[in-house]
Amino acid sequence: MVGSTTGTPPRAVARHTAAAEELAAEGRWEEAYEHLRAAMRALGGRPAPTDELDRLRREHAEARELSRRDSLTDSYNRRYLDERLLALLDAPVRSGALGLSVAIVDADHFKQINDTFGHQFGDRVLQRLVTLLDAGLPDGGFCARYGGEEFALVLPDHDLEAAVRVCEAARDRIDRHPWAELDPGLRVTVSAGVAHSDDQPPEVEQVVGAADVLLYAAKNSGRNAVAFRDLRTGLVRLAGPAGRRRVIPQPERTTG
Repeated sequence: MVGSTTGTPPRAVARHTAAAEELAAEGRWEEAYEHLRAAMRALGGRPAPTDELDRLRREHAEARELSRRDSLTDSYNRRYLDERLLALLDAPVRSGALGLSVAIVDADHFKQINDTFGHQFGDRVLQRLVTLLDAGLPDGGFCARYGGEEFALVLPDHDLEAAVRVCEAARDRIDRHPWAELDPGLRVTVSAGVAHSDDQPPEVEQVVGAADVLLYAAKNSGRNAVAFRDLRTGLVRLAGPAGRRRVIPQPERTTG
């Protein structure tokens, strides 16, 4: 319960309203509601309307969502990525779960795009990239800006084979996209590294680190490719057409 509502009504209302805002921001809705009730009593005993609490709840949800979004691309940001990966460590083990797959995706030669067309144009390219990456994500998967022109695709409950298919489809979709709509001289491709953990809970740092190593393997193979480590042979391979026509340098395995 809240404390006394003594004092002049304006001060009491301000005090309880401020307390309600702070509690709502922490997700403590019932306590916030009690302060709103006290504020209304200070105004003459009228009951607190439920729409006021709904407003607080809505504003808090909107603010929380904005804090998780990258301001340029509207994809999720690194903060959200870290929160979700950390949450996976505490998630209950589900029978038949397929583990966690993570891909690190990087726009190829993006500095050249900025140097040729300007940074504002480069921003538009990144925004279009996010739209194309999001377009093929399965339920439960999400895209987050990892840093600069790098993005993380997180695919919970996806084995390596399924994750590679998702990422190769994204690479192909980006390669085939009509980038000439933005400028006749523009072509954009991406490289990606895909890693998987079937541990319960998953070894998050290891799988992200492995995906990063595989990304550079894809780049060293000539870019516009998706790299993964074959579970049977332990060798790094390329997905799709690139795997049939390129030889890929074998990076060293990452250690914990």
